[in-house]
Amino acid sequence: MIKIVLAEDQALVSGALAALLKLEGDIEVLALAKNGKEALTFCQTLQPDVLITDIEMPIMTGLELAAEIAEQKLAIKVIVLTTFARAGYLRRAMSSGVRGYMLKDSPAEDLAKAIRNVQAGGRAIAPELAMESWSGQQDPLSERERQVLRLAGTGSTSAEIAKIMHLSEGTVRNYLSEAISKLNAKNRVEAFRLARDEGWL
Repeated sequence: MIKIVLAEDQALVSGALAALLKLEGDIEVLALAKNGKEALTFCQTLQPDVLITDIEMPIMTGLELAAEIAEQKLAIKVIVLTTFARAGYLRRAMSSGVRGYMLKDSPAEDLAKAIRNVQAGGRAIAPELAMESWSGQQDPLSERERQVLRLAGTGSTSAEIAKIMHLSEGTVRNYLSEAISKLNAKNRVEAFRLARDEGWL
């Protein structure tokens, strides 16, 4: 029996996925998490074989969650299930130790097949992304620049970002300036949009 934890912030999607996977005779859904932090706690306590996670989630994103699982050396294989068919996201996911990257519009049987493949030690990448992932521009942003830019994209001021990240306002402005420069953007809003569209946030 392959034991899994599902991390998805939309209750309807989460419930539907769990119901579909429960129809598979060799897959057991241990828990449903509504954010990355809750998913991490479930992974630490329940020790599933596979974690299926969305990318965009409150508190901790799916990519941050995957990186944390790798950092803590938890013996859990991660599959990202997302609407984002972007090579930038796929490259970041793979560098975080993710074993599978599937799209939400894939047929249900493809997800079950991906779970079995990943559990057996393989990889599962959405076919339409497999080739694209090796082309395109590499992510130029550092992790700090990415975090600052993500907060700037929500409309937070430099002072607010500084408070959230426990940095000085000057340091935040430096990170934003670096990110804007690297992306050849006019301002922080354009930099956020460009980075998001490339799948780097």
